[in-house]
Amino acid sequence: MAAIGRFNTLTIVKHADFGLYLDGGEEGEILLPKRYIPKDTITDLGNSLRVFIYLDSEDRLIATTEKPKAQVGEFASLKVKEINQVGIFLDWGLPKDLLLPHSEQKRTLQEGDYCVVYLYLDDHSQRITATAHLDRHLDQAPANYEVGDKVDLLVTARTDIGFKAIINGRHWGLIHKNDAFKFLRSGMREQGYIKEIRADGKIDLSLQPLGNEGRDELQSRILDKLAEAGGMLPLGDKSPPEVITRLFGVSKGNFKKAIGALFKQGVIVIHQDRIERA
Repeated sequence: MAAIGRFNTLTIVKHADFGLYLDGGEEGEILLPKRYIPKDTITDLGNSLRVFIYLDSEDRLIATTEKPKAQVGEFASLKVKEINQVGIFLDWGLPKDLLLPHSEQKRTLQEGDYCVVYLYLDDHSQRITATAHLDRHLDQAPANYEVGDKVDLLVTARTDIGFKAIINGRHWGLIHKNDAFKFLRSGMREQGYIKEIRADGKIDLSLQPLGNEGRDELQSRILDKLAEAGGMLPLGDKSPPEVITRLFGVSKGNFKKAIGALFKQGVIVIHQDRIERA
């Protein structure tokens, strides 16, 4: 059975002038329009294609090889394309825009705004629908992460104490202000690390690797950059934090600790405006 709102691998069962018909199981034959058939695709009967299934403007099942910005069961930051009496329509990368019903928004939106939403299949209409009520779609079971685990983050909102983020599409976490050494905004995807799991189950996050592993990794990257640059990097105590973050993805404080350790090891020489390989 083809899963609506998800990528499926389906078998070609019929050719037509306007496209290919694919075996959708209980959903019947599903059309892949000719314009979505990539060049050099083998279209023999019985061959399988990976396609995304959704409903077209007439609520008919349709297949496409285009890639939407999110599938059913996923979170994404999407741009508001149009607002009317029916609802808010979001650009999710396919010709038919994604509906966010008015009842499913959490704040007033304007055209051009971005909104973090969850995609689900409406039980009644079988239409792919978005909601900004994220809590109900996150895992309520206790998280089983370990401190230091590398995780994928989707930043959702700024708060008085930092930035809320969804961890691996499953749990809430928080990047505290003092850990947000780089520019962050709602909708950004970042790599992060589990910093602490508190007694109440809440999770604190870091944008940098923790402990010795993080320090060793950063030192190795600094040495690699030095080698690529011929043994000298124009970075020092007066370098802007954003330059260091852009090059190494860490705070200026952690960078200074790393080069200090390399200096003590006799590997580099630190000048006011640069570092050099010893």
